[in-house]
Amino acid sequence: MSDRTAYTDVLVVGGGNAGLCAALAAHEAGAKVTILEKAPKEERGGNSALTAHMRFAYKNADDLAPLMNDPDPEVIDRIRQRAPSRDEGELWDEIMLVTGGESDPDLLQVHVSESYNTIRWLREKGHAWVASFEATTGNIIGMNGGGYGLQMRNFALLEQLGVPIHYETSLVDILYDDQLRVTGVRALTPHGFINVMAKATVLACGGFESNPEMRARYLGHRWDTVRMRGVPYNTGEGLQAALAIGAMPYGSWSSCHASPQDIELPVFSLPSSMAFGRSNWVRYAYPYSIMVNLHGERFVDEADEIRALTYAKMGRAILAQPGGIAFQIFDRKARQLGLLDAYDAANATGATSGTLDGLAAELGIDPHGLVQTVRQFNAAIQPGPLNPDPFKKDNKRTEGLAINKSNYSISIEEPPFEGYAVRCGITFTFGGLKVEPQTAQVQHVAGRPIPNLYTAGEMLGGLWHWSYASGSGMMAGATFGRIAGRSAAIAALS
Repeated sequence: MSDRTAYTDVLVVGGGNAGLCAALAAHEAGAKVTILEKAPKEERGGNSALTAHMRFAYKNADDLAPLMNDPDPEVIDRIRQRAPSRDEGELWDEIMLVTGGESDPDLLQVHVSESYNTIRWLREKGHAWVASFEATTGNIIGMNGGGYGLQMRNFALLEQLGVPIHYETSLVDILYDDQLRVTGVRALTPHGFINVMAKATVLACGGFESNPEMRARYLGHRWDTVRMRGVPYNTGEGLQAALAIGAMPYGSWSSCHASPQDIELPVFSLPSSMAFGRSNWVRYAYPYSIMVNLHGERFVDEADEIRALTYAKMGRAILAQPGGIAFQIFDRKARQLGLLDAYDAANATGATSGTLDGLAAELGIDPHGLVQTVRQFNAAIQPGPLNPDPFKKDNKRTEGLAINKSNYSISIEEPPFEGYAVRCGITFTFGGLKVEPQTAQVQHVAGRPIPNLYTAGEMLGGLWHWSYASGSGMMAGATFGRIAGRSAAIAALS
C-alpha cells in the first residue's frame, strides 16, 4: 500500500512555542500552513508549557506596562525599583557570561535585538504579561498563565485561523528532490504513514533530551539515567533526519539545561501538570543554601552569579555526586527571609531538625562530614551585609575554602535546620543545526543553505553553551520561530 499524500505551503513540524510562533508568522504572511505534533492533543504544548517567562531586553519599566492588562501603577513602580532595566547590551552580556563567550555573535545579535519586538508581536496576538515578585526567581515579569497559558492561547488562535494541527504524528524522514531542495516530510500517524508535501518546511520538534541513548552518546556518563524536567516526546528525530540530508550540526552537543529538582521528580513531566499552576518539582533556593553530597561535602559555588544565570548548570554538578543526589541545607534565617516559601507550597522532600547531627541522620548524610563542612563554612564567611535580592549579587562571600561561595553566604547556625534532597533534571539539550541568522534557514555541511528548510527552538544550534540564562530558550524560540515562519512563507509564495 502506498503512503497517503497531503499538500501545504508551509509545514511546521512541532507544536512547541517555536513551532506555533512559526505557524502564526507564516499564516500572517499569507501562506497555507499545516502543523504536525508528536504528542496527543491532551498533552500538547511541549516543554514550552512547563515554563514561566521569557528573558528579553527592555529600556525601563515603561516598556513593560504595555505588555500587561491594566497594570497597577504601584506594580509598575515596584518593578521600576526592583529591576529598572535590562537593555540590549545587558542581555548580550548576560548570555555571553553564562556561555563563556561561545554564543554565536550573529545569532545572539538577532536574538537580543529582536527580543522586545517579538514580545510586542505576541502581545498583539492576545498574550499578556504579569508581574512576579517571588523571593528567589529573579524573574520580574512572566506570561499570564505561564508557558502553559501561552501555548493554550496560541493553539486556540491557530484553530480559529483554520490552521490544521495533526496530533500523534511523528517525523520519519525529510523528503527532497535531486537538487537537495526539501519538498516535505514523511511522517507516521495513528493510521499509517503519510507524505506531507510542502513548499517550505520548518523543523521545530525539539532536541534529544528525551532519548537516553543520544544523551549518553553526546552528554556522557550517567546522562542516560537522568529524569526529565520536560516532556517525553523530544527524542531527536528532527535532528537525526536533518543530519541525514547533510544539515550542519552546530553548537554545544555535549551540554544541556539541567537544574536542581526535587529528589522525587518523575521520570518525565507533562503539560497537563501545569494546567493549574507552576511546577511542584523545582528547587531553586540553592543560592542561599550550602549544597552538600552524601558525604556532607560542598562541591560547587552555590552563588557565583544570580540564580537566573546559574540554575541551568547546577544539574550537571549534582549528577556528578555520589548517587547523583545532593542536599540543600538552610537554617532558621532562610525561613525568616521567606526563601523557603515556595518549598512549603510544593511539599518539598526534606527534613527539619534541631541539630545538624539529627538533620544528617534523617537525610542519610554523613553526620561528621556535614558538621565539619558547616563549621568551616561559617568560619570562612567574610564581614559585610547580606542582601538576598535575586536581581543583584551582594558579595557576601567566603574566603579560604577549597570551594568558596561568592554571594549570599548565610551562616548555618540557628536551629531549626532544614535540608532538601535534590537530583538533576534535564530540560533541553543545546546541540542543534546551523542556520543563517536573519532567515533561520538550515545550512548544509558544504557551507550552502538547504533550500526550503528552516529551524527554530531547541533544534537551533549555536546560542547556548555550557549554561543558560533563565527564560532565554522561550525567547529564542519565539524570536527565531517567528523568523523561520516568515522566511518559509516568503519562500513558499515566491
